[in-house]
Amino acid sequence: MAHILLVEDNDMDVELTLNAFHEIGRESVSKGDGLAPLRFTFSVASDGQSALDYVFGRGAYADRTKHPVPDLILLDLKMPGIDGFEVLQQIKEAPEVKRVPVVMLTSSEEEDDRLRSYKSGANSYLVKPISFDAFSRMIRSVVSYWCGHNVRPPGG
Repeated sequence: MAHILLVEDNDMDVELTLNAFHEIGRESVSKGDGLAPLRFTFSVASDGQSALDYVFGRGAYADRTKHPVPDLILLDLKMPGIDGFEVLQQIKEAPEVKRVPVVMLTSSEEEDDRLRSYKSGANSYLVKPISFDAFSRMIRSVVSYWCGHNVRPPGG
């Protein structure tokens, strides 16, 4: 079962994403199309420092049975304090977690943000759509690809 870490400081965006996760879970079980259902769990970090503590298993997140290393990180870019760029950079510089896919999930359409994200090792850069239906479809595609179709590298 895959574990997803959502890093998002906006409560409304957290709620939208969690609603999309729940919808995906219901759909994958009820679809009956012969494909294996998407099975995943998720955690939420509301700022960059909490995200880093979670990813590296520090402090309140030290118990890896309760807080497993994520298989996918959905990372907001613009956060107060430690922003998404810094979180991304620290993850991609750490040998023990650098292979964890990081998908930038942001409202920024700025070319410089996109370029900086990819240069820092982002695996994907997605701009949040405005409508819930479009957002839900995007999240469904991301989860389906990274937690269903993608074959992870050996040992990671």
